[in-house]
Amino acid sequence: MGYQNRPLMRRLNLPIDVSMSLPDVIMYGAEEQTLLVVEAVISSGPVTPIRLAKLQALTPGPANLGMQALYISAFQSRHIFRRFVEEIAWGSSVWIADEPYNIIHFAALPYDNG
Repeated sequence: MGYQNRPLMRRLNLPIDVSMSLPDVIMYGAEEQTLLVVEAVISSGPVTPIRLAKLQALTPGPANLGMQALYISAFQSRHIFRRFVEEIAWGSSVWIADEPYNIIHFAALPYDNG
């Protein structure tokens, strides 16, 4: 198990149960009030629709405090990204290490069925 900042986790209402399937990294941007939940594709695969639902269930507390959560699949290169692109969940994002200053958002558009 990696480093855990327990006081910050309590402040963010982010209880972590180590028996759960945890993401590779959870980072907090205080200025932006954003929680970054990162899956390194090399270790656990990308954020798929099923994985996104599990990660969202893990992080309801910060959302209840008005924080935004971003669920990110981290890839080494576009070449590797291309192998997984069809598995990426709508509503998640992709970061590519070879192009570190950019992010790809798989934005789910609002749907009006009325």
